[in-house]
Amino acid sequence: MGTLYRWKQIDFVYPSTAERQMAINNGLFNQTNVIPLGVERWKDRLFISTPKWKRGVPASLSVLPIHAEVSSPALIPYPSWDWHNAVNCTGLTSVFRMNIDHCGVMWVLDAGQVEGFETPRQLCPPTLYAIDLSTDTVMGRYPIPDQFVLQDSLITNLLVDSRDARCRDLHIYIADARRFGLIVFRASDLAFWRFSHYTFYPEPLLSNYTLHGVNYQWSDGLFGMSLGRFHQNDRQLYYHGMSSSLEFVVNTSVIRDPSRVDDSVAEFKLLGDSRGADGQVSAAAVDRNDIMYFNLVSRDSIGCWDTRKPYKIDNLGIVAQNNNTLVFPNDLRLDHEIPQYAWIITNRLPMYQFNLLNPQEYNFRVLYLDLAAANGVCQPSSPAK
Repeated sequence: MGTLYRWKQIDFVYPSTAERQMAINNGLFNQTNVIPLGVERWKDRLFISTPKWKRGVPASLSVLPIHAEVSSPALIPYPSWDWHNAVNCTGLTSVFRMNIDHCGVMWVLDAGQVEGFETPRQLCPPTLYAIDLSTDTVMGRYPIPDQFVLQDSLITNLLVDSRDARCRDLHIYIADARRFGLIVFRASDLAFWRFSHYTFYPEPLLSNYTLHGVNYQWSDGLFGMSLGRFHQNDRQLYYHGMSSSLEFVVNTSVIRDPSRVDDSVAEFKLLGDSRGADGQVSAAAVDRNDIMYFNLVSRDSIGCWDTRKPYKIDNLGIVAQNNNTLVFPNDLRLDHEIPQYAWIITNRLPMYQFNLLNPQEYNFRVLYLDLAAANGVCQPSSPAK
C-alpha cells in the first residue's frame, strides 16, 4: 500500500490570494475545520469530498490530478467555485460521498446538512447529483423526496448498481445510518422508495469504540455496501452496520422491486459474525476477482474476504495495517482501471469530532492498494472467469 497524498491541514485553490484571505477574514474558510471524507478515482483524476461538518468549509467536492507535483496539494473545487457559492439549494451544499459508474458518470450524495458537529442545520434536502466526467457538467439533480428522509436521518453513503453496457439499467442504493433505512433510486424513471429491516440496526456492544486511546460511542446502522458479480440475472448486495461485526447479504432483485420488499423479509440473510469485538467496518467493495476489501476502522487495517468462501474467521485476512498511515480508514472505492486499484481515505474522524487532531501530524491521507499485488492474502489461486 502506498500514500498518494497527505495533509496536516486542507487548503483550496482560490481564484486569487486576495479572495482566499477575504474568505479567512469572513470566517468562510477555516483550515482546522476541513476534513476529507469521500474518495473516488476516474482515469487521471481523483475526487475528494469535504463535508461542511463545521463552519469554515468553503467547498465540499474537489478534484486533484492522480499525480500532482507536491505531496499535499490544495484542493480544486469541482465542478467549479460557482457550484459551491450558489444559493437557494441550486448548488452543492455538503457532499458526503461519490460513486462513479462504468460510463463515467459520477453520482454525488449531497447531505444538504451543515454544521453537523456543532448545531446541525438542514439547509437543503439530501440530493443526488449526476456529473458527466467527460464534460464536467451536471447532468441531473434529484432531491430525495421528503417522505423518505426521516427526522434525524443521516444519509451518508451510496452505491451504484449498473448492469447495462450503456448504464441504462441503473439503480442507486443509499444508506440512512441513523434511521436504519435503505433508499433506492431508479434512474430510468427517477423513482425513489425506502424500506427498513432489522438487519440494518447497529449492535449495542459494537457502538462503543476505542481508537488510539480515544473512547467514543456511535450508534450507526446500515453503512457499508458492496456488490457481487452479476450472475443468472441477479447479483448480491453485501451490507453491514457501521457499529456492528455482522455481515449480511440480500439479492438485489428484492430491493430493486418495491413491491417485493415487505414480503421478502427472510431473504435478508446473515453471512457471519467473524470480525470480533473491535470489528467495526466503514466502507467495503468487491473487486473483479470477487474479493471484498473493507476498512477496519478500530484496527488501522484493511481486511479482505473471498466472497466465494464461507464468511468465517479462517477466510478473512488483512492486506494492510499501519498504526500511523491507516488511522481510521473511512472511505474505500475501487476504480475501473486495469489493473484495478483500491483508493482509501483516512481522516482520524473521532479525533476531529472531539478536537483532538494534532496540527503537527499528517492527519489525512489518500492511500492506494494494487489489488493484483495485495500479498495474495485473499486472492483466489486463479482469476475468476
